[in-house]
Amino acid sequence: MEREPGAAGARRALGRRLEAVLASRSEANAVFDILAVLQSEDHEEIQEAVRTCSRLFGALLERGELFVGQLPSEEMVMIGSRGAMRKYKVWMRHRYHSCCSRLGELLGHPSFQVKELALGTLMKFVQLEGVHPLEKPKWEGNYLFPQDLFKLVVGGLLSPEEDQSLLLSQFREYLDHDDIRYHTMRAAVDTVARITGQHLEVPLTFWNNAFTLLSAVSLPRREPTASSFYVKRAELSDTWKVAHLKEHRKAFQAMWLNFLKHKLPLSLYKKVLVIVHDAILPQLAQPRLMIDFLTRACDLGGALSLLALNGLFILIHKHNLEYPDFYRKLYGLLDPSVFHVKYRARFFHLADLFLSSSHLPAYLVAAFAKRLARLALTAPPEALLMVLPFICNLLCRHPACRVLVHRPHGPELDADPYDAREEDPAQSRALESSLWELQALQRHYHPEVSKAASVINQALSVPEVSIAPLLELTAYEIFERDLKKKGREPVPLEYLPAQGLLGRPGDICAQHFTLS
Repeated sequence: MEREPGAAGARRALGRRLEAVLASRSEANAVFDILAVLQSEDHEEIQEAVRTCSRLFGALLERGELFVGQLPSEEMVMIGSRGAMRKYKVWMRHRYHSCCSRLGELLGHPSFQVKELALGTLMKFVQLEGVHPLEKPKWEGNYLFPQDLFKLVVGGLLSPEEDQSLLLSQFREYLDHDDIRYHTMRAAVDTVARITGQHLEVPLTFWNNAFTLLSAVSLPRREPTASSFYVKRAELSDTWKVAHLKEHRKAFQAMWLNFLKHKLPLSLYKKVLVIVHDAILPQLAQPRLMIDFLTRACDLGGALSLLALNGLFILIHKHNLEYPDFYRKLYGLLDPSVFHVKYRARFFHLADLFLSSSHLPAYLVAAFAKRLARLALTAPPEALLMVLPFICNLLCRHPACRVLVHRPHGPELDADPYDAREEDPAQSRALESSLWELQALQRHYHPEVSKAASVINQALSVPEVSIAPLLELTAYEIFERDLKKKGREPVPLEYLPAQGLLGRPGDICAQHFTLS
């Protein structure tokens, strides 16, 4: 094809060939010229070619001029004795496949405008193929969806080489449609299996793309309706799996379980665990199947263990999961670093939730209170202002633990029986000890810490103190708060009040004489 310079020239040339192909089948070879421009290095020319292909094959799909059924090889059809119309439809369907394959490649193009346009064109073809299927139904009322074409789209979005976060944000709008959401979940399972099978070490880029897509999927609470389908249907059949919310939940579960069974990067573990309690577990058909992933994450230690315990706590309380080591794991997370980690606020919020039940045994609550009190001896003031009310709340909830601060008939202790190195809270002997650490903190250099520690000197029958406002407290906020405090009246430095900057000379001399 003769190329005119510039995007405007390419637009005119492509427009002429488009009109020729749609007007006469004898001009079908002009499709090769259109497809050739898709290989251009000029991104503006590529965009014009994509728009032309969108109009061309969109029209052919609507006119029924693409072969329907199991596509035979192009060579076998051309040498056969079948009719010219059949040969034309098979030939044009092969060109359509070439176009879709190239559009799938363009999803990884350096230009975002090209990627966005390619995605929109492929999704247009998905919609048109759904309305005008290129496969024959196996029985009357059979549900047909262009799964192969859609897998090409999802495969391009889950690229192992390109960060597709921006393109995935564009794709998110399609997930509002029930059928697209359902087939996205199924296609994601196939794509993850294919990529992990092809790579011994899966690139981090792929895992990030996959998580971005999976986390964007959210199931509705209602049953699917025909109006919410991307591929328009007159009505939904009860025999279609896509028409039932129960099947969507199964697909959602399969998607996440097949993703989480792989060895993920630590950074991705954190991302998953942050959303697992409210975005994943409530939507699974069988939430208990997450136990393997959560226990594996719990064994990794640090902040990951804390986040995993949140998911385990939900399974224990809402789904009757048996996990005897839960509080032992939580107890093991209490070390000096807990006051300095990024997830400090989240840790104590969850710890407060986990220890909120009044049915917990006294020895267990005493062990947590004692461990926190011991750690408080070296904690910064901003952490102490949150930990001290936390400990007092534990004593308020569990009156049996108040012997830690008041044991009227107990023996005097020559040494603290509490074993800080014991990993099992049941064997730590915390209930035999006392919270002498809080009395020591009453002499803390910071007055607010000293005041907070002095609460144990009073009756603990008052309502619990909400620690929510204290979870995010920082040293800077404490400093700013101290600066804003109004001090007392100025302390007088002389017993004779000044009468002005310069008084009468006689008065000054008289004062001098009196002082001397």
